[in-house]
Amino acid sequence: MKLHVINTGNLKLDGGAMFGVVPKVMWSKIYPCDENNLCNWSMRCLLVEDGERKILIDCGIGEKQGEKFFSNYYLNGDDSLEKSFAAVGISADDITDVILTHLHFDHAGGAVRWNAERSAYILTFKNAIHWTSLQQWEWATNPNNREKASFLKENILPIKEQGTLNLIEKDSEIYPGIMLRMFFGHTQGQVIPLIRYGDKTVVYMADLLPSVAHIPLPYVMAYDTRPLVTLEEKEAFMKEAAENGYVLFLEHDILHECCIVQETEKGVRLKETLPLAAV
Repeated sequence: MKLHVINTGNLKLDGGAMFGVVPKVMWSKIYPCDENNLCNWSMRCLLVEDGERKILIDCGIGEKQGEKFFSNYYLNGDDSLEKSFAAVGISADDITDVILTHLHFDHAGGAVRWNAERSAYILTFKNAIHWTSLQQWEWATNPNNREKASFLKENILPIKEQGTLNLIEKDSEIYPGIMLRMFFGHTQGQVIPLIRYGDKTVVYMADLLPSVAHIPLPYVMAYDTRPLVTLEEKEAFMKEAAENGYVLFLEHDILHECCIVQETEKGVRLKETLPLAAV
């Protein structure tokens, strides 16, 4: 098995939204922001090569929305899905599986693109099975007003229409060594992949832990629909991660690719950060 970082670019989001009830005077010491309180966040995906399978976890924001939409998020950086694939010698057609942790636009937008004439939507990964949870699919296709702007029909419906959607209803090992665990605080049925990688477990943290700065328990995003559930899920999982020495792969932390945590007198805290290449 080989693991590759697939960077798809960065976006800016309000620091207050990203850190919830934590005051700026505290979060700004550990994660930088600009004069408009905007923090820069990566959209870092993960490619798992395992034999004939090439499994992509999340796929960034995509390119099909209009200028007005993208202007709200100040997209930046030189990375793209296409460039990152080229760097590891593959194309979108080589992808056999896409795991969508959840269907918010910054995680799932890259799964669907315009055709050459910009007259219809087509799948970016035409040879791939697309995985998410039944709970997330039903939640996203019948959205509540709080999350409605994050679930774009053009990112979602073509996957089902093309017959490539595979939904899980509980924690599931979809392939040997690749387990999908379900969480319900950030959004209904977010799936978190745990990957057995040699003698280690690499966990793609998605929005359960957006960055190293979110390790302390109260640091919960205002975007989370059930923050108290997030608090419980995060506390339990972070203890599990510390006890088992999991390598936590960070989708949104622009400063760090991975981290390892440890139990301390003050609770679970950062032990070290590291690039994926060092795992």
